[in-house]
Amino acid sequence: MSKEFDVVVIGAGPGGYVAAIRAAQLGKKVACVDSWVDESGKPKPGGTCTNVGCIPSKALLQSSEHYEHAKEGFKEHGIEVSSVKMKIDQFLARKNTVVQQNNDGILFLFKKNKIDFFSGRASFDGKADNGRYKIAVEGKDNAELTAEHVIIATGSEPRALPGVEFDEKQILSNTGALDIPAVPKRLGVIGAGVIGLELGSVWRRLGAEVTVLEGMPKFLTVADEGVAKEAAKIYKKQGLEIEVGAKVGGVKKTAKHVTVSYENAKGEAQTLEVDKLIVSIGRVPTTEGLNAESVGLKMDERGFIEVDDNCQTNLANVWAVGDVVRGPMLAHKAESEGVAVAERIAGEHGQVNYNTIPSVLYTSPEISWVGKNEQQLKEEGRKYKVGQFPFLANGRARALGDTNGFVKVIACADTDEVLGVHIIGPQASELIAEAVAIMEFKGAAEDIGRICHAHPTLSEALKEAALGVDKRSVNF
Repeated sequence: MSKEFDVVVIGAGPGGYVAAIRAAQLGKKVACVDSWVDESGKPKPGGTCTNVGCIPSKALLQSSEHYEHAKEGFKEHGIEVSSVKMKIDQFLARKNTVVQQNNDGILFLFKKNKIDFFSGRASFDGKADNGRYKIAVEGKDNAELTAEHVIIATGSEPRALPGVEFDEKQILSNTGALDIPAVPKRLGVIGAGVIGLELGSVWRRLGAEVTVLEGMPKFLTVADEGVAKEAAKIYKKQGLEIEVGAKVGGVKKTAKHVTVSYENAKGEAQTLEVDKLIVSIGRVPTTEGLNAESVGLKMDERGFIEVDDNCQTNLANVWAVGDVVRGPMLAHKAESEGVAVAERIAGEHGQVNYNTIPSVLYTSPEISWVGKNEQQLKEEGRKYKVGQFPFLANGRARALGDTNGFVKVIACADTDEVLGVHIIGPQASELIAEAVAIMEFKGAAEDIGRICHAHPTLSEALKEAALGVDKRSVNF
């Protein structure tokens, strides 16, 4: 006998579990189905983000940063340490503990909000006689469910190089890169995106010689050019070797090494021999096993589920959010879509402003941005003005001993409305929130400049950059 629900959410990643909670808050009877389990079969809700993405990578970044500070940064503060050692087993164990805490937290939230959780793989099984969708669950919790509304939030998975499968021992996706049992002497990374740069940074700090091969002719093309140039300079100084314009031709592995054949930007044949190779060339939507054809769910040629501006698919009452649909593959984008869909199902007016979704790289220095960058505005032919302020002139950054980078504010030349904010420097991931809020309310650079910021704080750099739009920075 099938169990009936108002809403069934397929996937318990950031988009799915948040959608389930919001729908339950709005009075809906909700079920959430997710297939992630640990080695013992215990459910691990949270999707890629919690299990092998955002959360574990940040845990390793934090631990590796502490290690590097202890080795190289403590002397400046008058702290003498005779020897510093990294216990990789504890390093990885702490990461696993952080992941487990997040898994357990999501399960607690399901219980708190009276959401029925099913551990298993969900797939469509046609429609019931009353027009409701039938969902089959196979796994630990075998079940037959029916629902008036279905939210698909099945996420994405790493894209492999053609003909080169991940073995997660030598050729690694983000999953394997989070569990390397010993620091490799030489580490190769294909792809200078968020995953490649963050995980490359982790193992560089621990002593690996890291080389990053990027196919694009310029570094970090998604970011503002000024930020990208500053980042490349700092990464090189840190010892992270980045080669742009590299066209990978083939990958061969032996019992101990991996050899990458490629052409450099000049068209010259090159080889790179490493102990481990991280492949981070993008991600693809996870739709296999949904049995989409049983209900006629439409997908595009790349495998993404087609949706309209409201995340509605071609099927009535079937929705899709997060990495499985168009737009940036970001956990917070998925969360926003999940909340909006739950509210739309409940008859409310959920909305997502895709123009104010921030992006963040958690390297050191951190990089964040929201809105348009200079190259985009030039292509659009828009008139703009720029204010920029270096962390070198910020008192709090000096006290922290971290003065790399700057804040850039871009505003409309006619109206002063903030069009974009770009930050490279300490705690950029936190500082960008103020910029998002200002842009959400169509604020002007003058608005930021006239807001009283606490002193001494890193946020004063944003204020000074905003003042710089009209060439009236006080401290620079």
